[in-house]
Amino acid sequence: MSSPKPTLDQAFDLSRAGRNDEAIEILDGLAAEDDPDALWILGDVYWRGQLVPADAARGLDYMRRSAGRGHPTATRAYTNLLGNGAAGPRDWPKALARLATEAREDGRRAQMLALIGRMDLDAEGNPRTVPKPQIVSESPSIHLFPNLFTPAECDYLVAVAEPTFEPSLVADPAGDRPDPIRTSDSSAMHWLIEDPAIHALNRRIAAVSGTAWEQGEPLLILRYSPGQQYRNHLDYVPGLANQRVKTALVYLNTGYEGGQTEFVKAGLMVNARKGNGIVFRNILADGRADPMSEHAGLPVTRGVKYLASRWIHERRHVA
Repeated sequence: MSSPKPTLDQAFDLSRAGRNDEAIEILDGLAAEDDPDALWILGDVYWRGQLVPADAARGLDYMRRSAGRGHPTATRAYTNLLGNGAAGPRDWPKALARLATEAREDGRRAQMLALIGRMDLDAEGNPRTVPKPQIVSESPSIHLFPNLFTPAECDYLVAVAEPTFEPSLVADPAGDRPDPIRTSDSSAMHWLIEDPAIHALNRRIAAVSGTAWEQGEPLLILRYSPGQQYRNHLDYVPGLANQRVKTALVYLNTGYEGGQTEFVKAGLMVNARKGNGIVFRNILADGRADPMSEHAGLPVTRGVKYLASRWIHERRHVA
């Protein structure tokens, strides 16, 4: 009499017991039979580097296979990764074709497809035109881009981020702890959830900043409630091999009080206007930190402030 076929539940139980090699063995066996759930789980663990060494390309392939078997989360993730090319070849037209299919049954996917349809993009998802910059300051170098995002695009980013906001934390040997500098809530639009609409917005940020999309970190959506703030700081990171050379901020709403972006040493204050973006340099010509770029997000005194932030590196950042 043959033994019962191992199950996903058994794999989960083994993993919880610290027997990860045995758990992966079960998942591998189920994946060999094209089980969509096992394929998705393997894709996720290889992508994140949990239980196994991180291997984004292998994770992408598992997600592709899971999507082909109809797994809904894998389907969306694979479309997103096709659109942004974070873990393999990028195919923007194919991503849009898949998105159109998904939009027939998924309201959020339909919303992002409609947003993209209103963008003036070329065949690869790059903006054909961008707002002209207004010089706010020469030192530090700050440029303002009026109406960088439309009101609908701003609202979309807030809606996507809202269910996933978490208190801003910093890594610590004893475990993550509240960030002493930034008291906001944050939600990172990492590569798995950087959908085609968000990807197109990131390419717009790249265009106005004179950089490539691949140089940027995932778009970070920040939420500041009354009393929350981002204290004085530099975005330059000492010792970082691939330095953060520029920062892009896009203001996603108005209707709150306080919360201005202050460039402390320059004596400059930037007030929010929904959809406006600013880009500023964090380094001097010789590569050292620009002390004039020290800035702060002042405390919000009434209402809630939403802000999109992207740190841009000197070279390719996306793995």
